[in-house]
Amino acid sequence: MADFLPSRSYLSVCFPNCLLTSGEAEQLRKSKEIDKCINRDKTYVKRLVKILLLGAGESGKSTFLKQMRIIHGKDFDQKAKEEFRGTIFSNVIKGIRVLVDAREKLHIPWGDQSNQRHGNTMMAFDTRSAMTQGHGMVEPKVFHHYVPSIRSLWADQGIQNAYDRRREFQLGESVKYFLDNLERLAQSDYLPSQQDILLARKPTKGIHEYDFEIKNVPFKMVDVGGQRSERRRWFECFDSVTSILFLVSSSEYDQVLMEDRQTNRLSESLNIFETIVNNRVFSNVSIILFLNKTDLLEEKVKQVSIKDYFSEFSGDPTSLADVQRFLVECFRKKRREQQQKPLYHHFTTAINTENIRLVFRDVKDTILHDNLKQLMLQ
Repeated sequence: MADFLPSRSYLSVCFPNCLLTSGEAEQLRKSKEIDKCINRDKTYVKRLVKILLLGAGESGKSTFLKQMRIIHGKDFDQKAKEEFRGTIFSNVIKGIRVLVDAREKLHIPWGDQSNQRHGNTMMAFDTRSAMTQGHGMVEPKVFHHYVPSIRSLWADQGIQNAYDRRREFQLGESVKYFLDNLERLAQSDYLPSQQDILLARKPTKGIHEYDFEIKNVPFKMVDVGGQRSERRRWFECFDSVTSILFLVSSSEYDQVLMEDRQTNRLSESLNIFETIVNNRVFSNVSIILFLNKTDLLEEKVKQVSIKDYFSEFSGDPTSLADVQRFLVECFRKKRREQQQKPLYHHFTTAINTENIRLVFRDVKDTILHDNLKQLMLQ
């Protein structure tokens, strides 16, 4: 009779859960759940749009990332605002120290000789002392102590004359904005506005990511430091990149790098771009050029001729449109001739939320269209 009974192996095939112990059933349930999660993760990764922000230092990458948080995420909380406040205070103190130092080196006389005392006070400030928080942030009580000196110095004609010659030394672009708003910053209950946060300057160290969704499509935006010392980290982010947004500070054609104080900043951006755009790793990656800081470029062309730095320029150096056309062509020429992939470009002002909102809407459509084509080929 036993010969006619179905074997355990036969039953396990026909009725897979019937002969399992409670422990085995639980293991099977967990295994199926894990498989389901793996498949879900695979689908997510396949749909994920990974955007890499590349470009030289101070091109606006971190500001662009802040804009993505403002536009597609949530507002900055109290803790984040307090951290940005410390960074802004540091920007102000560093900026006024740079101006005091530049005034002396450029042999510009004081407007009011008594401000020498305030200048000495600021130059004696120890940025590495226990008075500053970690990561280069200045505490409010420390900042408030120096406000009277900062106020007197910024009002001095000698400091203003030094500021007018700022292209001859390294000064943060947002320094004037914060010094002009010193009384607001000096309020005891001050917390940074959205615009303050966008203008706060802190060099990016390491890799910063921001995840968000647009119409159920997951995006991951990755910001890597642009200073020369940070670029070795770029290769850590190249895996599974959907698109590269390459940012250029279009107004810096007359300025040199902070790292060596010799290399033209625009030339540096062109060299980096040439390396990226011709890298075979990115043969199927859409590369979008952001010629950033249009607001500053518009002012710069009225004051400094691009022809003095790029002799091949043949247009009207005071025409914003002519200079922008020239810049786009400079970057186009860096691509190898055999490449047929289009180079998309946009003129941007990263501190202008509405401008970035409109530009990224177009960029998003371009990226999703190109990504869909790649998925169909897989």
